[in-house]
Parts: sequence; structure tokens; C-alpha cells
Amino acid sequence: MEAFDVVIAGGAVMGSSTAYHLLADPAFKGSVLVVEKDMTYQRCASALSLASIRQQFSSLVNIRISLYGIGFLKNAGEVLAVDGERPEITFHEGGYLYLASESGRAILTENQALQASEGADILLMDRAALAERFPWLNLEDISVGTWGRSGEGWFDGWGLLQAFRRKARKLGAEYREGKVTGVEREGDRVSAVKLADGTRIACGTFVDCAGASGGSEVAALIGAKLPVHQKKRFVFSFSCRDELASCPLLIDTTGVYTRPEGTPTREGQMYLCGASPPPESDPDCDDFDVDFSFFEETVWPALAHRVPAFERIKPGRAYAGHYDLNLLDHNAIVGRLGQAPNAYVALGFSGHGMQQSPAVGRGLSELIVHGGFKTLDLSALAPERIEQNRPLLERNVI
Repeated sequence: MEAFDVVIAGGAVMGSSTAYHLLADPAFKGSVLVVEKDMTYQRCASALSLASIRQQFSSLVNIRISLYGIGFLKNAGEVLAVDGERPEITFHEGGYLYLASESGRAILTENQALQASEGADILLMDRAALAERFPWLNLEDISVGTWGRSGEGWFDGWGLLQAFRRKARKLGAEYREGKVTGVEREGDRVSAVKLADGTRIACGTFVDCAGASGGSEVAALIGAKLPVHQKKRFVFSFSCRDELASCPLLIDTTGVYTRPEGTPTREGQMYLCGASPPPESDPDCDDFDVDFSFFEETVWPALAHRVPAFERIKPGRAYAGHYDLNLLDHNAIVGRLGQAPNAYVALGFSGHGMQQSPAVGRGLSELIVHGGFKTLDLSALAPERIEQNRPLLERNVI
């Protein structure tokens, strides 16, 4: 039976970040195997992500994770270079713009104060300031907004996934196509994993980064019951001929979002948009069918109200992807699983995985190699809070 010091289930951005950070740590001298069920990555969340990053969270751990992440992204070309070839992450620092009515003013104001206290460059803007900077907005029902002047925006998520993967392989990680379907134990420790093809692989440490389409099932093999469910999300596109100067990633009071994509063409500027459905209309789902009525009845009306220019658009393509949604609190579950002292998890990112992958991959590697977090304390995301039914409050959930 083959043996590896660390076996990681899931080779998308989280698993590949963890593999890279393990092998980049001078204190780690072991071997790493990454087991990924689909090496094309065509339908994994990493490949379909809008790949955005923000500091506009309401919890300290999420703010700090993103502050670390933005620094990593800005240096990714150098850090993840292989044989002198620098990956192209293409970070567009366009910022996020959250809007609030008078009823949401206090929360947005409180959040911005916390973000700024951590060093995030987030501006609190009253209606006059918003009208001056974003004259194309309809502000009749808006009291305040918060805008990321720097350190927020969007990037090439596929490029980041491939850069982590390529660098991890360069440092010695082995990638293998397969699906983890069982575990073996010696006492309370995971001693080996079983793959769907019958292969058995011994391991010193096991890490569950299997994501939306299997992460909770893998955790259950170890005895952990995690409230992580696969939920479908739509991304719609449209073009608009009217120019919106300095358009950020806009979060409307309804929760509908939009951002520019690419450079303008004869059709105008292309935009991506979407929204999360209400919980009662959000079943577990494993298909990739697109419901265009959601755009026509929910997304477009909200956007046309907020940006009058969007009353005149040309709808484009759309696609569906999956979130690994943590139903307890919509925050990631990161750390050692109590059911086995050598088993770890990074799961339930609820749409934040791409932007949180640098900090979480590093944090997990530190936990494995050093027995604790060194760079950034991620203990607020520990699996223990799930068992104790102790949600981490995050007000800025999109």
C-alpha cells in the first residue's frame, strides 16, 4: 500500500493552496498527495467563481483573512512563479460598494469602523458623496454606502487555482484523479483512505478540502456531521451601452450584485450579476440548469431601479455553479476535526473560498506542521463551533 505523509481530498483552490503552503514551509519534510475527482475542474466552484475579494465583512477573522489575501494576490506573480514563469492573476482593484437605506445605516457604519480599525481602506459615504463619485446611481432610497477605495476588487480565479496547483507540483506534490470514499483507522487516527477504484493509501494526516460536491460526505466518513450543503447559484451577464464611470462591484440593498467584466466593445460594457435566493427557494441541488426567470423577475428589476442606465441592456449568457453553504452561519469551517486528531477540514466557504484560499491554505499548513496558527489566528472558524451550535455572526453575507 502506498503511503503519504499528508493526503488531501480535493484539488481545487483550497486543496492546492494547502498543498503549496505545506511544501513551501521549511519545517515540513514530508510527502503530499492531492486526490481530485475531476482533473478538468470544469464544474468546481473554483473554476466558476466570480473571483472577487473584499475586506467589507463584519467579523474580525474574515476581515483579517481578506487583508492577508489581498497582500498575497498582489505578490502572487512572484510567490507562485515556476522556473521564472510568473502566473497572471490580473487583479482589478475596482472596489466593492455596499449600499444601505436608513434602516441599515447603523450596521454599515459600525462595520466600516471595524474594517478601518484593522487597516482596511474602506470609506463611509453619505448620499452627497455617493452622488458625486457615482452619478449614475439612483439614491432616492439610499442613506449611506461603504466603498473599498483600495484593496478590493476581482481577479482571475482560474489563474490562481492553476498557479497554486502548478507551484505545489513543482515543490513535490503528487496529484491523482480519484474520489475518497472511505477511511481506515488505527485507534482514533485516520490511517488510510480508500478511493472509489478500490485503491488504499496510507496517510499520516488527512485533509478534507472536497468542496461543495462531496466535502460533507468525506467529513462524515470520519464521523463529523457538518451542516454544509450544495446550493446552486446563477451568474448572468448583460451589456450596457451607457458608460458608468468607475463602476465597482455593487451590492444593492436587495442583495443583488453586479460588476463590470472585460473591456467595452461595440455592444457596450459587459457586466456580470446575480443574487442569492431566499432560503425557502434554495434547495440542495446538483444540476447546472439556469433559471432565466430569476434574472427577469428578481435581478434585473433591482439593478434597473438602482442604475437607471440598466433599464436598457442586452442580456447575454448565464451559467450555474455551486456553493458549499454552511447553513449554521455561512462562514468557513477550518481546523482539526475532533473525531480524529490527524484529520483536518476546510469546508463551507459559502461563496468566499477563492478570496480566502491564501490565508486558509497557509493556516491549515501551520496547524498541521506546527500544531497551531502562526501567521493568522483562524480559531474562530474551528469545527468545534458547529458541534456547540455557536454560530459566528457575519452581517455582510452576499
